[in-house]
Amino acid sequence: MNALIVYSGGLDSSTLLHQYKDDIRLAVSFHYGSKHNDREIAYAKLNCEELGIRHIVIHLGFMNDYFKSDLLQNGGEIPEGHYAAENMKKTIVPFRNGIMLSIAVGLAESNDLDAVLIGNHFGDHTIYPDCRRSFIDAFTTAAKEGTEAGIRILSPYCDITKRDIALIGQKMGLDYTKTYSCYKGGEKHCGKCGTCVERKEALTGFDPTEYDD
Repeated sequence: MNALIVYSGGLDSSTLLHQYKDDIRLAVSFHYGSKHNDREIAYAKLNCEELGIRHIVIHLGFMNDYFKSDLLQNGGEIPEGHYAAENMKKTIVPFRNGIMLSIAVGLAESNDLDAVLIGNHFGDHTIYPDCRRSFIDAFTTAAKEGTEAGIRILSPYCDITKRDIALIGQKMGLDYTKTYSCYKGGEKHCGKCGTCVERKEALTGFDPTEYDD
């Protein structure tokens, strides 16, 4: 397999990067104007440099300009609480994965690659429609039918939890201090937003993260 990975620099995609490092030829991070993009992408760059994987950043500023989401710099305050809570829907960026995957598929074909890796997981399904198996399967069909090379979309974590992913990383000896999750984008993880709460749960027993709370 010669793959491209959609790589944020967070816990899930960093685990995916290390697990499939021998198959990955290109990593792409998307800066779409979220409050935490800068910190995430800095770690994405670091991990790719350490693994010798080519890394590019594509700016999607129009999403921050025109889309509605509290995750974006133009949005409101990041809600706090558990990831599954109703208020976390405020962090949905409409069709984010669809947009990113479309670009990733085009990049993969342009670079003579045959697959696109994405690190969505089962815990995302509750509030994010474009992380669900039904979406991934539909997009896989679209990518295959819409490219001459029949690009595959691979989502190895789609049916497992973030805890399962963290345990995969632990077995590989992955340094999770070189990942970033907090939606607020502060120097330290806030420990209170949905993704921080989920990170704590996933890394229970071996969490090296420094939290503000």
